[in-house]
Amino acid sequence: MTSIKKFGVLGAGQMGAGIAQVAATKGLSVVLVDISTAQIEKAKASLASSMDRLIKKAVMTEEQKTKALSLIQFSSNTKDFAGCQAVVEAVSENIDLKSKIFTELDAILDPSALLLSNTSSISITLLAAKTKRPDKVAGMHFMNPVPIMTLVEGIRGLQTSDNTFALMRALTEQLGKVFVEAKDQPGFVVNRILMPMINEAAFALQEGLATAEGIDQAMKLGTNQPMGPLTLADFIGLDTCLSIMRVLHDGLGDPKYRPCPLLIKYVEAGWLGKKSGRGFYTY
Repeated sequence: MTSIKKFGVLGAGQMGAGIAQVAATKGLSVVLVDISTAQIEKAKASLASSMDRLIKKAVMTEEQKTKALSLIQFSSNTKDFAGCQAVVEAVSENIDLKSKIFTELDAILDPSALLLSNTSSISITLLAAKTKRPDKVAGMHFMNPVPIMTLVEGIRGLQTSDNTFALMRALTEQLGKVFVEAKDQPGFVVNRILMPMINEAAFALQEGLATAEGIDQAMKLGTNQPMGPLTLADFIGLDTCLSIMRVLHDGLGDPKYRPCPLLIKYVEAGWLGKKSGRGFYTY
């Protein structure tokens, strides 16, 4: 078993940029790819800004920032992943898109390379079946914001080999994260518990049980959560929350996972949370 030295990240959104930042900070050579050149430029700015915040908190130095940024290669071409020992995809929670990506990356990467997914709910077994290397596919689910949150959920598909899983665990520890193994079931651990809570908070709002502010304050003060469930949903993205609830509902077939109609309406309206300027709150 060898350690990962060259690491690819597909998707330069908030999650992908965060994963790239952590990997580069730990000395890995990183290839960050996004088909959108505009998103690449946005990622460059967000990475610099994120590192500046760490410098202000005395967690990082200017020298460390310069070195980390020098280790990240930005690209809009997936062929630049050639030579990477492992690639993690961090695109939107869409099963068709992820399936297409896994088939494409399978044809580009060296046969020995690991194919990992940052999916928060989609079947790793299904994604592995889209490739000719199903034994080298696993789930590596980071938490948002990646530079701050220490958890990584490790998900083994039916086909995942022991060596692949051990390599991913070692990579997680190499990145300074804490590894928790989860079964390949809808939502894994965190979202299996978290999303129904957010969904129930949306039901409470829909039914007029309390205002959005009241629901969040009650949960913060009553259960000692740092952020209320509706605020958290806005930060995650209501479209992502809805996608995960649908995966839970479809995959487990239990009516308790039925997405809240108000959540569905907000997504239909384009009220996706902080990223769109409006969700349960206005930003």
